[in-house]
Amino acid sequence: MEKLNSKKNIKQIKTDLADEIVKDAALKALRACIQCGNCTASCPSGRRTSYRTREIIRKACLGLDEVLEDEDIWLCTTCYTCYERCIRDIPITDIIIKLRNMASDRGHMLPAHVGLTHMFIKTGHGVPLGDTDGNWAKLREALGLQKVPPTVHSHPEAVEEVQKLIKELKFDELVGFGKEEEEEK
Repeated sequence: MEKLNSKKNIKQIKTDLADEIVKDAALKALRACIQCGNCTASCPSGRRTSYRTREIIRKACLGLDEVLEDEDIWLCTTCYTCYERCIRDIPITDIIIKLRNMASDRGHMLPAHVGLTHMFIKTGHGVPLGDTDGNWAKLREALGLQKVPPTVHSHPEAVEEVQKLIKELKFDELVGFGKEEEEEK
């Protein structure tokens, strides 16, 4: 028997097989759901919105594609309270994140999220800096902080790096970044 840890024996990792194993493991955990409602009852987002975790999980269990078009999957704050209180230890938040990823891959994202991704692609940051001579800058200086925070806002080369990664991953295509400029031409 050959040693498995030998680098010469590792030729290629097949991601499709790994993806299938992960998918089956998530599906197995999902099927353990007994629809007790602990997830919905403990959800902080559900107290203020129409978000019902149990409903999302049920649709996913049934394999209903409509769950990927449901705006409610974007209302989860990913606080993991549902998972912490799940009597079956189902990784509910991870399943919601997986559903969001699947929805994004199929072009289903809320306009606000698309707008945020465009801002991120342009600036490398999800929070706008605003006027560097305005009130926020003055407040930062009054608190003894730098006028411009030490984020991508003060490192333009970092923005270029973020944009390079986004292009390589084709995330810009996924969220339709740059289409506005093309349509104007």
